[in-house]
Amino acid sequence: MFYYLSQMPQWLADNGHAAWADWLSFLRVFQYITFRTAGAAVTALLLSWWLGPKIIAKLKQLKFSQQYEDKAEAAGGLEARVNKKGTPSMGGVMIVLTLDITALLWARWNEFLALTLMSVVVLAALGFYDDWVKLTKQDKAGIHSKVKLIVQIGLGLFIALYLWNHQSMSDLVRKLMMPFYPEAVDFAGAGIVGLLITVAAIVGSSNAVNLTDGLDGLAIGCTLIVAFVFIILTYIAGNVNTAEYLLVPYVEGAGELTVFCAAMIGAGLGFLWFNCHPAQVFMGDTGSLALGGSLGVIAVLIHQPFVLVIAGGVFVLEALSVMIQTGWFKYTRRKYGEGRRVFLMAPLHHHFEKKGWHESQVVARFYILGILFAVLALSTLKLR
Repeated sequence: MFYYLSQMPQWLADNGHAAWADWLSFLRVFQYITFRTAGAAVTALLLSWWLGPKIIAKLKQLKFSQQYEDKAEAAGGLEARVNKKGTPSMGGVMIVLTLDITALLWARWNEFLALTLMSVVVLAALGFYDDWVKLTKQDKAGIHSKVKLIVQIGLGLFIALYLWNHQSMSDLVRKLMMPFYPEAVDFAGAGIVGLLITVAAIVGSSNAVNLTDGLDGLAIGCTLIVAFVFIILTYIAGNVNTAEYLLVPYVEGAGELTVFCAAMIGAGLGFLWFNCHPAQVFMGDTGSLALGGSLGVIAVLIHQPFVLVIAGGVFVLEALSVMIQTGWFKYTRRKYGEGRRVFLMAPLHHHFEKKGWHESQVVARFYILGILFAVLALSTLKLR
């Protein structure tokens, strides 16, 4: 919305109000992405700090908190989790509200912003329903995993087909861009592979962040690190000169996603204020599914889904740990009659807790890993 203020001086000048145009010329600053990016980050942070206590109090009043003991964690010997009973969940509402309001205020409306905001709303609604079922039934099972997957795949297919059928954006799906390689990879069937990669990026990212959300501050902190990477990548992708210099795909209009990423960073920092150990609120699936999915959408829209795999290395490790653990357990139970485990417990952060690491140690060390993955992802800009 603020972007359109920058057009007011020109409109006044064109309509014979030169004096007013000169007096309001300072409004032109709103046309610059860098200014609006900074404004979005600060606005989202302040809005989170203001909304946070109110939303936490309301969640407590409505008794939207986990009162049951996680059977898997109890069986794994993580009795400390019992102390978290009663902490409000659904805190992702704060993140989504702050993110959406800030993005609408500071970003210029275009198809990239519309697709990203739509994804946030759809996945937040899915996560909210899942959280609602968990809290009303006081059971971690929530809605069936197939229901989640159907909605996520449906969203991914919608975005993939939307891009495919729009000439100005079809290359985002029809052509494949690989890290460390400057040219698009072209082969027979590349478009179909691109469709599958688009869906996989959105579904995989959404679920990976969700699996990481198991310790105070872990998921939101790692999300912030990845968002910092994408605030750089989106700015470069939306700037024709910088994109050409760094040999990355130029995507006209993608610069507005820089403002969105800044809003995500501000909202995430504000949420971390309340979610750091000991957490006053959990984001729940409401936040984790929406944040993860939005990262996947942004990666697709700037033609960098494989860079997301590098930048989100912590999320990838968490998801792989669950897949390996589940697959190996089922295989050994079928072959030997008794399921065996690769990790002491999955997702991966619980494995290290079982090894004796304190929760805060796990979170801090995963942050360090996340920063290393972020540096590696950014290095793809020069190693082409």
